[in-house]
Amino acid sequence: MTKPVFTGSGVALITPFKDDLSINFDVLGELIEFQIANGTDAIIACGTTGEAATMDDKEHLSVIEYTVKKVNGRIPVIAGTGSNDTRHGAELCREAAALGADALLTVTPYYNKTTQRGLIKHYEIMASASDCPMIVYNVPSRTGLNVLPETMVELAKHPNIVGIKEASGNISQIAKLASLVGDSITIYSGNDDQNVPILSLGCKGTISVLANIAPKKSHDMIASFLSGDVETARALQLEAIALIDALFIETNPIPVKKACELLGMNPGPLRMPLYEISDANCEKLKAAMTNYGLL
Repeated sequence: MTKPVFTGSGVALITPFKDDLSINFDVLGELIEFQIANGTDAIIACGTTGEAATMDDKEHLSVIEYTVKKVNGRIPVIAGTGSNDTRHGAELCREAAALGADALLTVTPYYNKTTQRGLIKHYEIMASASDCPMIVYNVPSRTGLNVLPETMVELAKHPNIVGIKEASGNISQIAKLASLVGDSITIYSGNDDQNVPILSLGCKGTISVLANIAPKKSHDMIASFLSGDVETARALQLEAIALIDALFIETNPIPVKKACELLGMNPGPLRMPLYEISDANCEKLKAAMTNYGLL
């Protein structure tokens, strides 16, 4: 049985920027402390929500290094190191591991894509670049490439590939995946609106956007289910649905950074090509946050 990198709620943490679009490390430190104080079980640095796609390697690695040092072993730090260039991704994996990341989160190759056979080779090379545990990130709506359950069976044979963040949105596919891989890898929910359904299939946690603004309830949702209190988990899931929908009313992380701003967290601007939320959608986001009790 593979030991999970973490169980519970991991936050796909935003990256705060200054007005000049440089990284605001002071605010990043405040966000990390806020997450730990509210029960978050893992920090995911430089993922999609962290706008890693707009960072050069120096910035990318500086965020990972700062996060590792700030967390200081209190909870696991998972570093986003995916790339559509296998050589580049493998180098990011090596460097993030050397900086002390507890695990790596590696998105499937995007734009150039590949075949399922190519995907296996891509991940084998990246997973062999360090001794750090690796979580595959399957998000076909962004990458145009779906990790099939049968492919994940092959990937699970690599000793460093220990999990998958499943954001396909396809519950049937996730059920098939769970039936095929058993306990050889850990499945994490990649969609906040499907946390409890995916937990019911044997998932051990979530990598969450919602946790940026509601870390305690996100933690409690997962912890309740894993402790056997399915009714509480279900209630927390259903309570959050309208807010989760609002957090994806425009491309992530546009709404969640606005939500953090509304809560006074000083996340700073987005990096282009992401652009500020529309006035109409901002009002819908405010309404959802108010109804959830955040405003």
